[in-house]
Amino acid sequence: MKNINVYLAKVLNVPIEKVNMCSLHYEVKKIPKNQFLLQYGEICRHIFFVEKGLLKMYSIDKNGKEHIIQFAPESWLISDRSSLYFNEKSIYYIEAVEDTEVLFLHPDFFNKLVEQFPNSIERSDFLLQKHIRSLQNRINSLLGETAEERYMKFIKMYPDLLLRVPQWMIASYLGITPESLSRVRKELARKNFVPDR
Repeated sequence: MKNINVYLAKVLNVPIEKVNMCSLHYEVKKIPKNQFLLQYGEICRHIFFVEKGLLKMYSIDKNGKEHIIQFAPESWLISDRSSLYFNEKSIYYIEAVEDTEVLFLHPDFFNKLVEQFPNSIERSDFLLQKHIRSLQNRINSLLGETAEERYMKFIKMYPDLLLRVPQWMIASYLGITPESLSRVRKELARKNFVPDR
């Protein structure tokens, strides 16, 4: 469990010699491509940490169109917080885009972490605030930025996903049509833009 150990030690300040103790509070599962971890109408029971692979969270509108809210590649957390913490039926799906190794963290994982390692509370709170800021920025981006600006932010946030997901998924995340994304990419190519790999 290399990624979770690095995450716990470097991100949450858990002493490196104690990270294995945290395994009491999660289960490891291998999720095949296209399998769901959460579906519409279910109650979300876990926070998911991606050890290896890729997950996506999305909703489906009344016309059957998919709207991707978040991707979760290696070392990312993903969950339906409304469902998890308020015991509400989820309006989202969480699905494996690739064969994925996932840690199912129990809802009180971070509380247990703070009980055992009090120094992690500041980092845990910081991560929550960072997540809220990210959501606010995403809403603002969808409401007020051009497709090109949103695409550039996508590349910055998910630098390795351009080669891992089909273009229609990127377009769904950006809130544009695949045709619009194609035009954005052609315009950037015309400007000799080459995304970092």
